[in-house]
Amino acid sequence: MTSECTNRELLIYTISRLLTGVRHVAVGMSSPMPAAGAMLLRALNKKHSKEDVQLSILGSIAHNAFTSGAEELFDCAAQGRIDAFFLGGGQIDGKGNVNLVGAGGYPNSKVRWPGSYGSAYLYFLVPRVILFREEHSPRVLVDQVDFISAPGVSEEGVYRRGGPHALLTNAALFSFQSDVGRFRLESVHRGHSARDIQEMTGFSFDNDHCEVETPEPDAATLALMRGQIRTELAETYPLFAASLPDAA
Repeated sequence: MTSECTNRELLIYTISRLLTGVRHVAVGMSSPMPAAGAMLLRALNKKHSKEDVQLSILGSIAHNAFTSGAEELFDCAAQGRIDAFFLGGGQIDGKGNVNLVGAGGYPNSKVRWPGSYGSAYLYFLVPRVILFREEHSPRVLVDQVDFISAPGVSEEGVYRRGGPHALLTNAALFSFQSDVGRFRLESVHRGHSARDIQEMTGFSFDNDHCEVETPEPDAATLALMRGQIRTELAETYPLFAASLPDAA
């Protein structure tokens, strides 16, 4: 087994760190890396005798207590019983706004995406929403989204207990500063520089000369990912699990 982690393994490990301290993590459909990160957190907590983590992966049988899918997810979020969730988007801007509808002027968007569904609802209710998108480019991370499916910040007086916590891509990790409505660069992944991130990002952000490299998993954690986590993930995402390195 090689001791160097792949970029996807780095993202999975970083997700597990972003979830530290949560009790219930919900993961939507077609989200293998967020699911793997949540599984890793759960495994590490058990290993170190910490509080158990409840994991609800839509589409899974083994890792999902819900019996009616998104309906129960929304109900749990409204009751304050989900601590973390993940959102992506065709576009994400510097204020944490997410666009899941399409690129270009709505309603005549030249490019159409699946739609907003419950993104705005969960963005307002789940305390720790992690924005996750592998591609890091100016076409995804834009100065202003073409359509707001879910707003990153709200006007004063609007009841809201949830919102963006962080933005993770295949190149960098940002935190979201809700008091000023801006992202802050926290670390840069191996092989990239702060200058790279500036050129790859369509919006301005704080700490743009960050020299911190995103921490990578140690050998024991990497072995856990390539063994137990890879096996657990295969129940819901067999093709993705097969694409990850194994413990052999």
